[in-house]
Amino acid sequence: MGAAFRWAVLLNLGYLLVEAVAGLLVGSLALLADAAHNLTDVAGLLLAWGAAAFATRRPSARFTYGLGRGTILAAFANAVAILVGVGAVIWEAVDRLAAPPPVPGGVVLAVALVGIAVNAGTALLFRERARHDLNARGAFLHMAADAAVSLGVVLAAGLILATGLDLLDPIVAILVSLIVAWTAFDLLRASLGLSFDAIPRGIDPQEVRDFLASRPGVVEVHDLHVWPLSTTTTALTAHLVMPGGHPGDGFLADLAHVLEERFGIAHVTVQIETGDGAACRLAPDEVI
Repeated sequence: MGAAFRWAVLLNLGYLLVEAVAGLLVGSLALLADAAHNLTDVAGLLLAWGAAAFATRRPSARFTYGLGRGTILAAFANAVAILVGVGAVIWEAVDRLAAPPPVPGGVVLAVALVGIAVNAGTALLFRERARHDLNARGAFLHMAADAAVSLGVVLAAGLILATGLDLLDPIVAILVSLIVAWTAFDLLRASLGLSFDAIPRGIDPQEVRDFLASRPGVVEVHDLHVWPLSTTTTALTAHLVMPGGHPGDGFLADLAHVLEERFGIAHVTVQIETGDGAACRLAPDEVI
């Protein structure tokens, strides 16, 4: 994973410099808008890379679950930074709609074509990992969106060359920003949910409950909690009422194995109750 982040940062940093210089030289807001967004991408990639590295550190006496939660915070910070940048670009673009400066479409076209290659190539670095890691998904979505945005800039540059309508430059900048905002909002919503211990996407809590209740000897399941320890690790705690008594370590090992294989829940803690004593005070779903 570290290699993917390293290549992603180097590729985007190099393209950012080329795009920013070209945008300043020719006065293209579309190029500067995309360069500004690429700057947040580089910062976001560095943040996500650092969080992923910290997540591999062993738990300590103080941080007993490790530092994996940093990957969730990194994804959230990445989304917020992008949305702030989008707002600034739209503000400037709207101001330029009244009197758009002339833009050399040929230069914009050439730079944007390079952007398609860089962004699409970077997105491919995270494609597989993005399926089960919000941190990597954020990087993948940003790069894929940037590739689509660069394609839009190419189309706009072509139209400027064909029609001479410089007004297309700020219009494209606004459309670019709206596309980026849409992808960033989804990342923001997902990361915010995980930061409040929401059940990760793809896990049906009722299905998990039904699975636990169907285990041999289990007559009731309560105090069930599923939450993220990081963008890649999910934890579960539950009380299982088993009148026949403790089923043994083999039962617990098999339970943990199936929960990981079927639901992607890697950290499982189960409390066994026989139900012959006082009712568990944590049995009601509304009690924490």
